Amino acid sequence: VVVLAVLVAVLGPLVTGDPWESWLYQALVMLVIACPCALVVSTPVTVVSGLAAAARQGILIKGGVFLEGGRLIRAVALDKTGTLTQGRPMLSDVEGRPGTPVDDVLRLAASLDAQSTHPVARAVVAAWRSQPHAAQHPLWRVEAFKNLPGQGVTAVVHTDAGARQVALGNLGLLSARGLADATTQERMTELADQGKTVFALMDDHAVLGVLAVSDALRPDSREAVAQLKTLGVTPVMLTGDNAQTARHIASQLGIEDARGPLMPEDKLRAVESLQSTHGPVAMVGDGVNDGPALARADIGLAMGAAGTATALETADVAIMDDDPRKVAQFIRLSQLTSRVLKQNIALALGIKAVFLALALGNQATLWMAVFADMGASLLVVFNGLRLLRYKP
Repeated sequence: VVVLAVLVAVLGPLVTGDPWESWLYQALVMLVIACPCALVVSTPVTVVSGLAAAARQGILIKGGVFLEGGRLIRAVALDKTGTLTQGRPMLSDVEGRPGTPVDDVLRLAASLDAQSTHPVARAVVAAWRSQPHAAQHPLWRVEAFKNLPGQGVTAVVHTDAGARQVALGNLGLLSARGLADATTQERMTELADQGKTVFALMDDHAVLGVLAVSDALRPDSREAVAQLKTLGVTPVMLTGDNAQTARHIASQLGIEDARGPLMPEDKLRAVESLQSTHGPVAMVGDGVNDGPALARADIGLAMGAAGTATALETADVAIMDDDPRKVAQFIRLSQLTSRVLKQNIALALGIKAVFLALALGNQATLWMAVFADMGASLLVVFNGLRLLRYKP
């Protein structure tokens, strides 16, 4: 533009024969019009307004790139426990195998789970502490506690009869240890078909008991799934629970694609599969097991209240009130932000183009140039600030 302005100032008088002062004036007008303030400010003011609007709604976004990318999402992978369910499961079934009383099964399981922060583990511990005799029989001491991602936990428990190696986990762990007898598998499948999370207590030689917890759906989960479908986004449920439980919960929510049981690396591969099938994918989760999938997804969203530190650190967006409807709200806000961005860029360039054409035709004045510069800047600022009034 500077080169063009110089050419106008020099060649204008030579070509037209008009006074050089007139063409110098038009060259100055062109320089003022070409000031890029409006174009430069059009994007950041819009993005910052969008980030502020999201924060007011309880959605914390870690940067403008994630706000702008939300509109591209075509599939959302949703964890089950703590995301679609309330994350406050309650123990519903405790069964002992011959030689292991039910009280010992529950006490052993609670002793193990007292070392964990998982919602299911807390449910088992709470169930033991609610027993009338729990005060007289405290939980046993535990050593060498180890978390088995996607399977369960194992540790050495110092019972009244001595130390013993005990594990608590799902059917996958049971099968890996070669302890999945037909009776146990049948009972665990039966409980899973009721939508419960089922796991077995075992030592190195046999199954000691079976436990199950039930977790109620969040009251807004069905609406959240419906809103995603309205936006043309495909919801997919990923869970560490068995396939029967996954299908049971998914059928209540209207989700056609439910996958389980999945370990952390399985969730990662599921996200990659969705990316190859649908395109950009978001992952919504709250636990340590969701960390790899949250990192691999194009946009990771963590449940802020129920979420672990790992999930919150890995995710790009935090939903502070754990409302699953905020996923669709985030996508809608991203779409609105994109529309306002395009409007601002069109305003900034369009106004400049009109007045630049007038300047080339010797029709523009400095006050027009000032309007094209500061006026356009104010227009895009006010247009971007409209996002602050966004309400779902």
